[in-house]
Amino acid sequence: MHVSLWKKTAGVAVAALTAFAGAACGPQTGSTEAPDKQPSVLELLASDLKGSLQKTVDTTTKTDSVTLTMKGTMGGEKISMQGVLDLGDAAKAEMTMTDPEGTTVTVRMIGAVFFVEIPAEDRASTGGKRWMKMDLTAVAGDKAGADFAKQFEDMDPIKQVKTLLAIEGTTVVGQETVNGAATVHYTVTTPVSAYLAQIDSKMRTASEQALAAQGVKELTIDLWVDEQYRPRRAGMVMGKMGDMVIDYTDYGKAVAVETPPAAETADLAEMLKGLTTGT
Repeated sequence: MHVSLWKKTAGVAVAALTAFAGAACGPQTGSTEAPDKQPSVLELLASDLKGSLQKTVDTTTKTDSVTLTMKGTMGGEKISMQGVLDLGDAAKAEMTMTDPEGTTVTVRMIGAVFFVEIPAEDRASTGGKRWMKMDLTAVAGDKAGADFAKQFEDMDPIKQVKTLLAIEGTTVVGQETVNGAATVHYTVTTPVSAYLAQIDSKMRTASEQALAAQGVKELTIDLWVDEQYRPRRAGMVMGKMGDMVIDYTDYGKAVAVETPPAAETADLAEMLKGLTTGT
C-alpha cells in the first residue's frame, strides 16, 4: 500500500475511534408489579429506567475489560473495527480497522498516546520501524490531546451509560436479543443542544462545530442492556455526519494492551520537527 494511502487509512481509523460519544437517556417512571409477583430483571430494566441504569453503571464499573466490535460510517467512509478496552485506571485500548478494500490498520491507545501500526511495505520510510507514535499532547497541545483521549474513552460502556443518565426523554423499545443475550432496548432522540450540555466542557466547542458543519440538528441514541446489567450494544445516528453501532462481549476477559518497544517505534513529532528544519 502506498505511504499516503496507509496514512489516510490510519487517519480515518483514529478519527472514527474518537467520534463515538456514548448513548444518552434520563429517568422515566413506568408500571409497577403487583405485590405478590417478583418482577424479572428484564421487567425491571423496562419499568425502572433510572434505577436500572445506575445499577448497570455500578455493575460494569467492577469489570476490568471488554471486547467490542464497531461498525458504521464517518465522514462518508465505512468503518469496521474490532478490539479490546482495558477498563483500568489508565485508558488503554487496541483496535483493528478494516476498510472497504480489505486493508487493516491496528491502533493502540495508551492514555493520550496513539500507536498506529505501519504496513510492512511502507516501513522503509520510517527506518524499518513497525509503529508510528502520535503523542497528542506533543503534536496538538495539552488541551487538544486531552480532548482526543476523552472522546476515545467514550467508547467505554460505563461512560456511555452515565451519558444515558444525563439526558431526559428516553423510551423503552422493548425486549430484544443481541448476540444471543436477552436485553432491553432504550432509545432517545435529543436536540444537539441537550446533548452538548452534558458532555465534557473541554470538548464541547469542537463537538458543536463538527455537528453544525454537517447540519446536524438532533441525535438518535440507543442502548441495549442485558440481564446482568451490562451494556451489550450502543448506537448513535448523527445525521449526515455519521452513525455507529458498538457491540460489547467478553466482559472481564484478560487483555494486555502494551506500549510498543521504543526500538520499533517512530515518533511523528520528531518526524515533523525534522521536516520543519529541512532534514
